[in-house]
Amino acid sequence: MDWTELITIDPDIRGGKPCIRGTRITVYDILEYMAGGMSEAEILADFPSLKAEHLHAVLMFAAQRERRLAMAEHHEIAA
Repeated sequence: MDWTELITIDPDIRGGKPCIRGTRITVYDILEYMAGGMSEAEILADFPSLKAEHLHAVLMFAAQRERRLAMAEHHEIAA
């Protein structure tokens, strides 16, 4: 799955924060719910417009962003 099909960044929606396409739900909202202990089933029950693939896309987005930040930090230290 390509997260770019399900996550969008639009400066006119939630200040340009990455959101689940077609919603105003940010990646950060979902990550905070997960970090707070909400299960996938609980999140999906609270947000009926979401599907499991949206939550997986959020995790893929976060993982890719973390990898990019780690690589940038590594290159900065090496320079």
